[in-house]
Amino acid sequence: MSLSSALRTPWLRTFRPVASPRTRIVCFPHAGGTASFFRTWHSAMPEDWEVSAVRYPGREERIAEPLVGDMAELAGRIADALAPHMGTPTVFFGHSMGASVAHEVAALLARRDATKAPVALFVSGRAAPHRLVRVGDGDLGDEQLLATVHGLGGPGAELLRDPELRELVLPPIRADYELLDAYVAGPKAPALSIPITAYYGEADPGPSAEDVRAWSELTTAPFEARSFTGGHFFLVDHEAEVTGDIRRRLGALL
Repeated sequence: MSLSSALRTPWLRTFRPVASPRTRIVCFPHAGGTASFFRTWHSAMPEDWEVSAVRYPGREERIAEPLVGDMAELAGRIADALAPHMGTPTVFFGHSMGASVAHEVAALLARRDATKAPVALFVSGRAAPHRLVRVGDGDLGDEQLLATVHGLGGPGAELLRDPELRELVLPPIRADYELLDAYVAGPKAPALSIPITAYYGEADPGPSAEDVRAWSELTTAPFEARSFTGGHFFLVDHEAEVTGDIRRRLGALL
């Protein structure tokens, strides 16, 4: 079986290449996160669906590359990489920071060429763009940044307790948080014309249910929100439920 064309871009990691995928799901990681966060998602999807995850510069295989600290630049570079592969019906899923990046990339692709836009957007653990607030005042100290990350929990948070590992993982986390603070103060992408589904943890210390449900104002198509028990990283404990819900919704849509 020939490998998927998605493997030709360093911006995507594809976990189970499909020669001619019927559907592609592109996942966008959280702040400081990596493509590996979604490494098991393909097992919950039909064999002719392909699951890929965005690989941000400055981490994992791209650790030697410069970090990107501007949302417009990041979204533009990802959109450039994805555009040649959007002939396959594609949906975006983004968690936390990844939800904002996914939305910006989707809007950019739609503005360039409506036929290259994703067919649906799934956002998770993130307030709607117009309900976002800054994490810091533009200059988080190390201890404040570490406290913020620890407060959210999630995979890899414990690595920050190791001084040697902290030197490796803290720079991308800081770059992502600075990107997000600048994004809050900057212009946002317009509403989309594709369905949006929003997920959130009922005990998330970040966005409130109202903040998440405000994504309904960012689409002219159907919108639905669903909550799960747990905090910001409810995805870890509810992976089977979330992937099952995505599969069900896409089965009805496509």
